[in-house]
Amino acid sequence: MDISFDQGLHEASAAYESQDYRLAFKRYRRLALQGSVPAQRWVALMLDYGEGVPKDQALAARWYRTAAEQGDAQSQNNLGVDYAIGEGVGKDMAEAARWFRRAAQQGHAYAQSHLGKLYELGDGVPRDWRRAVHWYRLAALQGRGEAAARLAALLGRMALAAE
Repeated sequence: MDISFDQGLHEASAAYESQDYRLAFKRYRRLALQGSVPAQRWVALMLDYGEGVPKDQALAARWYRTAAEQGDAQSQNNLGVDYAIGEGVGKDMAEAARWFRRAAQQGHAYAQSHLGKLYELGDGVPRDWRRAVHWYRLAALQGRGEAAARLAALLGRMALAAE
């Protein structure tokens, strides 16, 4: 990453931490337009939550996509959430699964848990309890309590079904 990006991100983060959200957004946006992936994620987050700017979930989803397409796992997960609940984009569980999978393959624990749930329920992907177990286990190993709970419940159901 370029020194100016590092300095710019530091300045934007300092503004955010001091709760000067308008200034933080302005700085993040400038960097995002120059191609900084972390800044693109921050622009999306701030638009998503209406920090320093009016809340705009459709524009947030576009910024998440910009960062996600460049491999940012957090943005991939967030875009998956947007598709799963139809926030800023049309609800599309297959598209949610696609973005969760990309983030999960990079080790993103929330995405692994989300993907496990989709496989458990057959929502946007074919129901596949073995794959659900795989993704839940990975998320649980990273401390995701809900994934551990769903994993335990699913393994119990699988044991009952095998009897």
